[in-house]
Amino acid sequence: MAYDEQLAERVRSILSPQKNVEEKKMMGGLTFMVNEKMCVGVLKDELMARIDPEIHDKALEKKGARTMDFTKKPMKGFVFVSPEGTKNKKDLEYWLALALDYNSKAKPSKKRPKKE
Repeated sequence: MAYDEQLAERVRSILSPQKNVEEKKMMGGLTFMVNEKMCVGVLKDELMARIDPEIHDKALEKKGARTMDFTKKPMKGFVFVSPEGTKNKKDLEYWLALALDYNSKAKPSKKRPKKE
């Protein structure tokens, strides 16, 4: 299991009213790009949310949240949320709202030149 299909479907459902949503398989999971910027993802059974680094520490107080350390290096502004923190719709909507709010402010990643 690369990622939890049920969690991905729940994320998809909440993001459905958004425009410019694209799904990409990356990092062994599924990433939801909004306006060509990484917004949220599903990796195994966890949600990954890209949030405002200014509220990172406060967000970690929520159940199931921890700093993303995918590369063994903590990344401020990225959190993993365990199933405990996303099991009900209200909790999942909280994380997606934080990610969408930051997405509107976040700078897009620099595009890598395509290999010929």
